[in-house]
Amino acid sequence: MRQLVAAAIAFGLLASIGPAKSAAEVEEGFVSLFNGQDLAGWVKRGGSAEYQVEDGCIVGKCVPNTPGNTFLCTEQEFGNFILRLQYKFIEPGNSGVQFRSAARGEGDHQRVYGYQYEMTPGGDSTGRIYDEGRRGHKFGVVWLDIYTPQERLDAAQAICRKGDWNDVEIQCVGPSIKTWLNGKLVVDMFDSFSMKGFFGLQIHAGKSGSVAWRNIRVKDLGESKWEPFFVKGDDGKYRLDKARFVLPEEWSFTDDGVLRGVHSKSQKQDGLVISTEDYDNFIARVTYRMHGGNSALYFRAEETAAPWVLRGFQNEIANGGKDSALWHTAGIVDGKMIPGRGWVVSNDEFVEKVRNTDDQWNTTCTAAYGDRLVQILNGFCTSDIVDEECEKTGRLGLQMHGGADCEMFFKDFEVMPITKDMAQLIERK
Repeated sequence: MRQLVAAAIAFGLLASIGPAKSAAEVEEGFVSLFNGQDLAGWVKRGGSAEYQVEDGCIVGKCVPNTPGNTFLCTEQEFGNFILRLQYKFIEPGNSGVQFRSAARGEGDHQRVYGYQYEMTPGGDSTGRIYDEGRRGHKFGVVWLDIYTPQERLDAAQAICRKGDWNDVEIQCVGPSIKTWLNGKLVVDMFDSFSMKGFFGLQIHAGKSGSVAWRNIRVKDLGESKWEPFFVKGDDGKYRLDKARFVLPEEWSFTDDGVLRGVHSKSQKQDGLVISTEDYDNFIARVTYRMHGGNSALYFRAEETAAPWVLRGFQNEIANGGKDSALWHTAGIVDGKMIPGRGWVVSNDEFVEKVRNTDDQWNTTCTAAYGDRLVQILNGFCTSDIVDEECEKTGRLGLQMHGGADCEMFFKDFEVMPITKDMAQLIERK
């Protein structure tokens, strides 16, 4: 018996000093992005920071007083995913993890742009989302997750392990972006600017900074696709798909796929594009410009007998400060007027900064998930509310308001449904 015990102890000691399984090997569906030996599968872009492999970690080091942020980027791109890794600051500085990112030529180097999981030595702002090289610091907005509750930000800073290893998790599922720090949720936001791209490990330009990363692994969840309502047929002409016109004589497509609508003041009925299917959880967007009148991106709406036809939510298109505001309209059902709720939320002052004027194109976007309604104008979130009174499903639509002279132009009207499988991931806490 003592011999068996001794053998078991000896085997245990050997096992404890033998090679341990990587984190990816013990997590179902995860694949390692770093082999622990060299930088195969990665490429450096941007500035002059240096990256090397030390003790099974990727270590990035700032070259002081050289221009430009530097990124060690994966050669592979990902759409929907769960990314997990560990980081530790060796020398104070600034860093982050890029995801769904891309690069463009800029002078004699490549400029990385896209979503960034922020990392700081003291934990302040760690886990927040910055838009590197694209929307960051525009219109006074630093963080894309401007509606993240302060208590979550404070909790993240409190649990950051200063000078030690920290666990990072980033999940992207369609328009949903969520981040965790050491197992605690930090950001839970919706955005539609990029749906696919590479990962990158950042070393920020400055006087100092060195960071180590390890256990970098990813679970690839495929890619979500936009479903267009404007499609090009075999004859080269554009038409509606999964949608129909109200007052079709007022609508026509240009050769390049722009839908033009012309509506006169004498016409009291709304001119509309209405989806033929209902959508419950989704993100939808359309790019527009307008000459007079009033319009909207309808969602979770029902068809009624009213002259304006649809009853439900309007993401307002008004060519003013009410763009991207939420209006809830009335309708006539079974001969009875069912009142609407009017303005549900607006953000006029910020919208006036964000919207494009002088007949330029604007892109408005609505994400609806359960009781959560998010409005985005030209890539900037204008409202993010929980509305327990909201309709849970309904039609999407585009409007030309009755009783007004207007000329509307729409392009890239499309939707991305959030499936039950996607919702299971989005619900993760």
